[in-house]
Amino acid sequence: MITEEMIKRINELAHKSKNEGLTPEEKEEQAFLRQEYIKGFRANMRAQLDQIRFVEKDGTVVKPKGVKVEIKEKLN
Repeated sequence: MITEEMIKRINELAHKSKNEGLTPEEKEEQAFLRQEYIKGFRANMRAQLDQIRFVEKDGTVVKPKGVKVEIKEKLN
């Protein structure tokens, strides 16, 4: 899970990268934090998408079919 401190550190490293450059250790930290941020974002998006339901004309509520397959194909 991404925390406010992690976001703050991501921003600090981004600013430092633009202004002075990063050490190899800071580049590794930045890459790690970005990966964690992306994982958290994807998990949050997946949770939101899993909550989507459609109401058919007859009043039945259905979950979309094939969403996971389509998303995975587009990511690859």
